[in-house]
Amino acid sequence: MNAIINFIFENAHIAHYIIFGSLILAGLNIPISEDLMIILSAVIASTIIPKNTYILFFSVFLGAYISDWMVYWIGRLIGIRLWNYKWFKKTVPKKTLSKIKLFYKKYGVYTLLIGRFIPFGVRNCLFLTAGMSKMNFIKFIICDGIACLLSNFVLFYIAFSASKNYDTIFSTLKKANLIIFVCFIVTLIIIFCYYKNKKKKSKC
Repeated sequence: MNAIINFIFENAHIAHYIIFGSLILAGLNIPISEDLMIILSAVIASTIIPKNTYILFFSVFLGAYISDWMVYWIGRLIGIRLWNYKWFKKTVPKKTLSKIKLFYKKYGVYTLLIGRFIPFGVRNCLFLTAGMSKMNFIKFIICDGIACLLSNFVLFYIAFSASKNYDTIFSTLKKANLIIFVCFIVTLIIIFCYYKNKKKKSKC
């Protein structure tokens, strides 16, 4: 990842192309952090090439958004056969997918709207599940578009505003992401335990 960061800064004049391409690759389940790409875009826009601010923002937004479409269609067209590939089996556990299916069943599109803000590979699982469950594509792109625009704008704005201290932003973001991730996992465990107890009671 450090090599990608250095390459982007060294080629800041074409950073929008590199970042867009990196996010498209992320749609193929290559471990590239969307949050990191947004922050890099904002830092470059604020400190190196201010005139490219809008280009950088829309590049990162479109890269993330189109990447989501790719994951959706991979899930819809290939589905469960994806787990025939070892590399995919390792990066997307079936357990995570099963839990997200429960969320979709209970909360519908709100799962997509809220889940868009959760990092650590949860996003790709969301889009895969949406595709595998054959969610209406128009509904998907509208809900995901709103969530993607909002989450990208908020993070881009924060990073742009405080770019002179971007080292602090990276460390703070890692802590914030960790807290969000822990809360998400705890919520999943609570829901799982709730349904497990409910099944036991119904059997009795």
